[in-house]
Amino acid sequence: MTLNKPQHRCFTFLLLLPLLLQFYSVKSDLQLNYYAQSCPNAEQIVKQQVIKLYNKHGNTAISWLRNLFHDCMVKSCDASLLLRTINGIESEQESDRSFGMRNFKYVNTIKEALEKECPMTVSCADIVALSARDGVVMLGGPRIEMRTGRKDSKQSYLPEVEKTIPNHNDSTQSVLSRFRSIGIDTEGTVALLGAHSVGRVHCVNLVHRLYPTVDPTLDPDHAEYLKRRCPTPDPDPKAVLYSRNDLQTPMILDNNYYNNLLKHKGLLLVDQQLTSDPSTSPFVEKMAADNGYFHDQFARAILLLSENNPLTEDQGEIRKDCRYVNGD
Repeated sequence: MTLNKPQHRCFTFLLLLPLLLQFYSVKSDLQLNYYAQSCPNAEQIVKQQVIKLYNKHGNTAISWLRNLFHDCMVKSCDASLLLRTINGIESEQESDRSFGMRNFKYVNTIKEALEKECPMTVSCADIVALSARDGVVMLGGPRIEMRTGRKDSKQSYLPEVEKTIPNHNDSTQSVLSRFRSIGIDTEGTVALLGAHSVGRVHCVNLVHRLYPTVDPTLDPDHAEYLKRRCPTPDPDPKAVLYSRNDLQTPMILDNNYYNNLLKHKGLLLVDQQLTSDPSTSPFVEKMAADNGYFHDQFARAILLLSENNPLTEDQGEIRKDCRYVNGD
């Protein structure tokens, strides 16, 4: 039997339909205002706590954003990152890739406020997502409408962390490949790296660009400034020696990151290489020229990241304490 073009397209669609339904069934388990009935004030409580913690400890906003990245890149957006080492569980926080992460204790501050309002209702995985959403706003970034309904993992994935979280000196193509594996394209990856617009870089992660000789892709004057911040090629990892990613607006999520890259002032090799790779450099230039475009692409990529393989329904649990599996 020979099919004409419309029939052929219909036949192809029918073959793909089961796969499409499977894909969208996973996504549909997450929804806007998931807690509208079970805990109507849930998202407002998270927002209030994020604002309160930001006013007391401004750097928490950056922590919420980094938590989302480190949690969702590893297997699933399931709060596995938050688990402590106990009873056979090895915490993902012990990985070298988690170096410099902090403020985990304040996740439980948010969780405790939610438990008072609605016991055993809001997952730690959703707290990770919602706190990142509200933290981005506190940093001057875009408002992102996030779906909720995630469940919490009962296990940790420490061995997977180094396989999935890019390192500071990875090649651009390696980084793109890792993000592509969870459905984020080149444009989205360049936008996500714009999160380096805020926060700081510890000297231990950038001295290889300063010593024994200065990386030729680094602006010489900026290199001299960095040497004053990081005066030794072998810094103590525990010492608080660091430089701000963005000296102009260090606590604002904006496109200064891309302008700095074009001026050869990127701190990490993984950042600066975006300007020399032909697949990423056009996006760097476009984001450097248009902060609104950067925010749009950043919001799109964060949304994709936040919905990476979520646990839903009976695939996980609602932890009472974000640090431990229920019963531990």
